[in-house]
Amino acid sequence: MKEQVQVLIVGGGSAGISVAARLAKAGRGLDVAVLDPAAKHYYQPLWTLVGGGDARKEDTERDEKDLIPAGVRWIQEGAVEIDGANREVTTDAGRTIGFEWLVVAAGIQVDWKGIPGLAENLGREGICSNYSYDSVDYTWECIRSFKSGNAVFTHPATPIKCGGAPQKIMYLAAETFEKNGVAKDANIIFGIASPAIFAVEKYAKTLLEVVERHHIDVRYKHDLRELRPASREAVFRDLGADREVVVNYDMIHVTPPMSAPDFLKRSDLGNAGGWVDVDKHTLRHVANERVFALGDCSSLPTSKTGAAIRKQAPVCAENLLAAIEGRPLTGRYDGYTSCPLVTGYGKLVLAEFDYDLKPQETFPFDQSKERKTMYLLKKHLLPKLYWGGMLKGRA
Repeated sequence: MKEQVQVLIVGGGSAGISVAARLAKAGRGLDVAVLDPAAKHYYQPLWTLVGGGDARKEDTERDEKDLIPAGVRWIQEGAVEIDGANREVTTDAGRTIGFEWLVVAAGIQVDWKGIPGLAENLGREGICSNYSYDSVDYTWECIRSFKSGNAVFTHPATPIKCGGAPQKIMYLAAETFEKNGVAKDANIIFGIASPAIFAVEKYAKTLLEVVERHHIDVRYKHDLRELRPASREAVFRDLGADREVVVNYDMIHVTPPMSAPDFLKRSDLGNAGGWVDVDKHTLRHVANERVFALGDCSSLPTSKTGAAIRKQAPVCAENLLAAIEGRPLTGRYDGYTSCPLVTGYGKLVLAEFDYDLKPQETFPFDQSKERKTMYLLKKHLLPKLYWGGMLKGRA
């Protein structure tokens, strides 16, 4: 006999826990369960500062069991198949869980093996990445011990979580090189698959000034395709000229390609790319009224950030409750997202914008300017807001 759950939330990360907390606080007496195999939960936005030597990775980690809201069950297993039509989820333990309502908050899949030479060499021979808890400390090792040559940073052609992160660490590296007196011997190269440094012109203008300040060689439409550690070569595809470009590196910070989780690509809920296909305002599935989704695994056409999830979670919880109770869905999400763009130690541009790429700023000053106060906000206040507010359904 399969287990039956009234509201099943697939994923216990930022999105899943935030929605679970709001459903628990609603006081409707719902039977809610979170399905997630992870024993640990990470505040990943701080990994930029860990990689830059300005934070400890241990401070980004919590036990998942301590974050599950009271009254919500935790099924410590992973989803391997979702059958939306029959309202069933199969877990990696071989169980089948039936649901009345489903919230998909499964995050994004980091495809380390998508670049030959990366997975097996990450964390050694000058190959680092802030996108892994296990390797983030090695990023700082590479940066602080750098003496001369090519320091390469990459941004892939796929959607990624925190679109600004690939360049944030580059700016911290540039300042560290200057502080250590090796900047004159450093050639910083940024291979970015996009045709622009940032999608919102107001903030892009400031970032280009930072690039110029540090004499960074930005190579647009360059997508990393392979690493050759033996010869310390990075193979890029110049998407504009459709040709291969080989760049030698002394250190390389890789932002790996990412995609929708494999089990969503196989499901009947995803679009062509595997992202759960939801209405961009209500977060309800376009074809299955019993399903909602939010966060990185969704089709929402906005940057995949924790700040976006903070605005999506209340809408998802509100509309799910309305659907359960047979009421109209009145919650609306406007695409708000935020990217705290670290441009150096004690310097940050707080980019906030909506679906139309129009700035939607919180503070009564020009947030495109580099500010120390915004850096302190990222380092000290946002983590507290995350652990004590967002994951508790309070913010």
